[in-house]
Amino acid sequence: MLIYDAHSPAPRCLRMFILEKGLRIPAQTIDVFKGDNRQADFLAVNPAGQTPAIRLDDGAVFAESVAIAEYLEETHPEPPLIGADPVERMQTRQWWRRIELNITEFIHNAYHYAEGLARFESRIPVAPEAADGLKRIAQDRLHWLDAMLGDGPYICGARFTAADIWLYVWLDFGREAGQPFDAATLPRIGRWFEHIASRPSAAQSRALLADQRA
Repeated sequence: MLIYDAHSPAPRCLRMFILEKGLRIPAQTIDVFKGDNRQADFLAVNPAGQTPAIRLDDGAVFAESVAIAEYLEETHPEPPLIGADPVERMQTRQWWRRIELNITEFIHNAYHYAEGLARFESRIPVAPEAADGLKRIAQDRLHWLDAMLGDGPYICGARFTAADIWLYVWLDFGREAGQPFDAATLPRIGRWFEHIASRPSAAQSRALLADQRA
């Protein structure tokens, strides 16, 4: 098994997931800042040109961090980060999906069209005129999420899950990429963010998998 890793939020989500699982998986670093993910060698691995990706022992390659996390959960069920039974898995996927579709995809695309424009305008279609609106939607949906969260320490109450990983990594990225959230107006998310940040995997996931194995 081999992970194609990179300095980017989606690969960091997967790294944090792997760390929480206690797994040691060989990795190859793809330099997305140099555009190596758009070169022929990597496109032969993943035609979508995105990271992360995973090569299985039989040579088959798959991509998308959510799909890879689901695979690792099935093959290494302990500790459960999606769920130990159908109801737990449904709950995690419910919140994970809400977070991805309503918040983190807007942060992602706004970065492409604004702070990351110089990097991405030659690689993908961009819409700079949409950036401010996407940022506004992401902030609005954070308030929407804050109002729905309960008093438990995690998004799924007492359970730390992939949904926590996904939101934490993207909010941490947003803080560093010109899209900070206002903890003062998001009381539940503010407390939750600091709680997740205290987990060892939060800091450790900043390092690439290849560096962690060195």
